[in-house]
Amino acid sequence: MTIKKNLTGYHKLDSQVDHITQTGSKKTGKVYLVGAGPGAMDLLTVKALRIIQSSDVILYDKLVSDEIKSSFPKGCKKIFVGKSKDNHSIAQESLNQLLVRLCHKGLQVCRLKGGDPFVFGRGSEEMLAISEVGLDVEIVPGITAASGCTSYAGIPLTHREVSQGCTFITGHAKNELKLNWASLATLDHTLVFYMSLTRLSFISHQLIKHGLNANTPAALIENGSQPQQRVITSSLIELSTQADLKQFKSPTLVVIGDVVRYQQQLDWFQKAQFDDKKSIRLSA
Repeated sequence: MTIKKNLTGYHKLDSQVDHITQTGSKKTGKVYLVGAGPGAMDLLTVKALRIIQSSDVILYDKLVSDEIKSSFPKGCKKIFVGKSKDNHSIAQESLNQLLVRLCHKGLQVCRLKGGDPFVFGRGSEEMLAISEVGLDVEIVPGITAASGCTSYAGIPLTHREVSQGCTFITGHAKNELKLNWASLATLDHTLVFYMSLTRLSFISHQLIKHGLNANTPAALIENGSQPQQRVITSSLIELSTQADLKQFKSPTLVVIGDVVRYQQQLDWFQKAQFDDKKSIRLSA
């Protein structure tokens, strides 16, 4: 990612904003920071869908699924502001400024994020930027990936006498991932890593180095809750190798802990998809 790319992205979006004008009778604008959930359309909250379909402008992330994007109203302005590793369409500070500008125009703005805005979504940064200049902003929570994706993969986050807690961790960091590995390795409950696929080998090594059993069950969930969802389970020490062999790609959630042992028994989603395909073949 370069400064030039960020500036180019900002100027391109800035030009789009100049052509957006207020519609209707609203005198003051408002920004809604909306969680889109893990990807499945029917996991959107009722309020999230209402805000999406009534907004003048929608600024959406890379993790917003095509199915959800198909619900965007035809008359609204749609602006992609997604980020991925080393590839940001716009710098965060510039995005904050765009949200403020759009709100100043008297528009209803939907800032749509995958998962939940307040769980590794930088929603708090955007909310601070908007509220600090006295503009109206509201959070619409979404189902975070750790909940939605594991449920669709058949992995409980907690289970009586197996795991009494759960920790959410982001693997995203500008440089080295600095965590209290000794503490994580001895928590004796479920660990869920977001945005960690490219650091999987490092994470596994650090946890094992600091005392976590190398044979601890672990899982990867790619495109959780969506038709193309894939799940693999493995031991912690083998997880990185399996990810490479199966060519897993982002977005992928990493789950580590004894709860993964229940995955095959509780994998209702894959079974439902298989039954649907079987039904289609029988009726054809």
